[in-house]
Amino acid sequence: MQTTEFTGDVNTNNEIPSQEMLNNMAEISVLDRDGRSIPFKSIYTGPNVARRVLVIFIRHFFCGNCQEYLRTLTASITPATLLHLSTPTFIAVIGCGSPALIPMYQELTACPFPIYADPTKALYDSLGMLKTLNMGERPDYQRRGTLLGMVQSIGQGFKALKTGKALQAGDMQQVGGEFLFEPVDAATPMHSPSEETRQLGDAPEREGEEKRVTWCHRMRNTRDHAELPELREVLGLDGEGESGGDSKRWMKALRQRKGTGLSARSSGSVEGGRSARASSEKMMR
Repeated sequence: MQTTEFTGDVNTNNEIPSQEMLNNMAEISVLDRDGRSIPFKSIYTGPNVARRVLVIFIRHFFCGNCQEYLRTLTASITPATLLHLSTPTFIAVIGCGSPALIPMYQELTACPFPIYADPTKALYDSLGMLKTLNMGERPDYQRRGTLLGMVQSIGQGFKALKTGKALQAGDMQQVGGEFLFEPVDAATPMHSPSEETRQLGDAPEREGEEKRVTWCHRMRNTRDHAELPELREVLGLDGEGESGGDSKRWMKALRQRKGTGLSARSSGSVEGGRSARASSEKMMR
């Protein structure tokens, strides 16, 4: 996939990453909030990792749009909410700036899920996420005004001047996306960590089951994250979430599906339905 910079909506696609692609990027390092390096694959597979993991790639750490996205998303989809799903499911967030800004970002968004940093943008490039400064139409998940978000973003940058982190937020043009990782062999029996410990005794921990991406969405502009109703549908949660108060934007969020692939429930759009069927047939070959 090309990673050329664009000034308008990027002409990307939502092709499901191949297993070869995932294998090639499995060892790419990401940094946690303490600056410790871990392989990307450890976020979605391995001991004590949920069987299904939704990885959300955000923009730079001062982006007000992405901050609002996480505030809206995590107010509706909490760790407790995910416990109601029959398959253990979790969420992880990755930004393209310095890990030194993760504590600030976590506090501003009240995000209960782990946040990591990919300052080299190696994962963004490998997964085909592109660059643009085009804002696109205002989404339903943006519950605060655009101007307010911009002012807050600028204010965060000024505050970071005192700590020398003002230029560490990440590439302003880089956009992200959402990728759902699930087991290649969904029929593999599930074991809790305690059960595995009892069974294996002092034996080394398993590497973890092989995972594939079953659904994904790549942003076409800086406000193009998948909306809440789509994410809840993909994860298999009941209900669509709550409206931001604008009926027109909410109806669009209910109607439109941006990602492609398999979801826990039937797709809600013609395009999504075609994509789900095509992806399913392709992966079954």
